[in-house]
Amino acid sequence: QVQLVESGGGLVQAGGSLRLSCKAAGRTFTGLSTGWFRQAPGKEREFAAAISWNGGSTNYADSVKGRFTISRDNAMTTVYLQMNDLKAEDTAVYYCAADILGFGTKRGSEYEYWGQGTQVTVFS
Repeated sequence: QVQLVESGGGLVQAGGSLRLSCKAAGRTFTGLSTGWFRQAPGKEREFAAAISWNGGSTNYADSVKGRFTISRDNAMTTVYLQMNDLKAEDTAVYYCAADILGFGTKRGSEYEYWGQGTQVTVFS
C-alpha cells in the first residue's frame, strides 16, 4: 500500500508562483509514476501533469504547459509541482496520485493511490 500526502497549497496572487509537494509514507518514489490532478468546485477532476516511474518522460495538460513543471528530488523522497504564472482558473484542490511502474498517463483511472489533496486559491 502506498500512502501519499500533499502539501504546499495556499493563497497566491495571479501571476505568482507556488510549489506543491507530494511524499509517499515510509518509502521513496522509486518505481512509482506520479500524476497531479485538480478539481475545481462544480467541475470534474482533470489532469495537470505526470512523470514516469523512471523520470524519463513527462506529460502536461495544454492548460498548464509552459507554466507548470513536475519533478522529483535527487533522493527520490518528494515529487514537486512547480506552478508559475498562476491564473484564477488554476484555483482547485490539487491531488497527487501514484502508479507502480507507470509511465505518467493522463488518465486518472490508471492510478492506484491518491492523496487527500491540497487547496490552491489564486486571486486577482
